[in-house]
Amino acid sequence: MPAPKALPREVRIIGGQWKRTKLAVSDKPGLRPTPDRVRETLFNWLGQDLGGWRCVDAFAGTGALGFEAASRGAAHVVLVEQDPGLVSQLRAIQLKLAAHAVSVQRGNGVSVLKQMATASLDLVFLDPPFDAKLHESALKAAAQAISTEGWIYLEAPDAWDEARLEPYGLVLHKHLRAGAVHAHLVARRQGQPGP
Repeated sequence: MPAPKALPREVRIIGGQWKRTKLAVSDKPGLRPTPDRVRETLFNWLGQDLGGWRCVDAFAGTGALGFEAASRGAAHVVLVEQDPGLVSQLRAIQLKLAAHAVSVQRGNGVSVLKQMATASLDLVFLDPPFDAKLHESALKAAAQAISTEGWIYLEAPDAWDEARLEPYGLVLHKHLRAGAVHAHLVARRQGQPGP
């Protein structure tokens, strides 16, 4: 039986003003940074310029998704993380990059999304620890928070099809499988005010 694949010690920001900047990956349970190839595909789907976008990375971890959005011009990115060590690491990166559009918040990603004004966000990143069983509650909160033209990026251990997304008033726009990761780009169903 092959040995489990080791996590990378660092990931890189792929595009924008901080292209090639390395972000450390701490050895923490449940921390599984979005692979570079998946992030590259995601930002090809979204477009390279996120100028003016309002984003929340609800389970920030390394901050790779949120910092990538800020690197590509997002106006405001909230990185939410519960682990105090990771919060400190995110704040150190924010200072190093002078990332004024980024704010780091210690807390529960689902709770933070629930507190967001309805339809106030352009993009929500949902990449919770796979064993935490947070996908449903996070999707419900994110569906309420995104604007009618907004997007949700959902990373999960299994595929979410139209039937599974329908109760949240969401539709699948794009899907990619990379190893054990299923990456989804999801939007509000047209004419749907949200749950």
